[in-house]
Amino acid sequence: MNQELIAQIIFILSLIGMGIIVFWKIPVLVTLSSEFPSQKEGLILSFKNKIKKINPFQGFSYEVFLQKLLSRIRILTLKTENKTFNLLQKLREQTQKKKLENDNYWEEVKKSTNNKDKDSSPPA
Repeated sequence: MNQELIAQIIFILSLIGMGIIVFWKIPVLVTLSSEFPSQKEGLILSFKNKIKKINPFQGFSYEVFLQKLLSRIRILTLKTENKTFNLLQKLREQTQKKKLENDNYWEEVKKSTNNKDKDSSPPA
């Protein structure tokens, strides 16, 4: 609730401040409104001429653009290829570890069956 009150106070003070600034500048705004239509056409023409002089595509080369685009695509594919290679390597290592664990499992099973056979053999 306090935050809402503070926000409302700031909003109202801002509106009052804008109103005061507009009230002080009314004489300047009145004189400006009579001068603006005559200068409007000159400003627009000068702006158009400046835009024509500053052509952003003046030195644009499609070949250079295509080279940069293809090099970025190549870099992106190399990065993804490297990441997939690393993931594949990790998966291979994990399967290799599991395979070694499974090999030990069967050896332990064989040992335990051999021990049971020796224990269950008739005494000599």
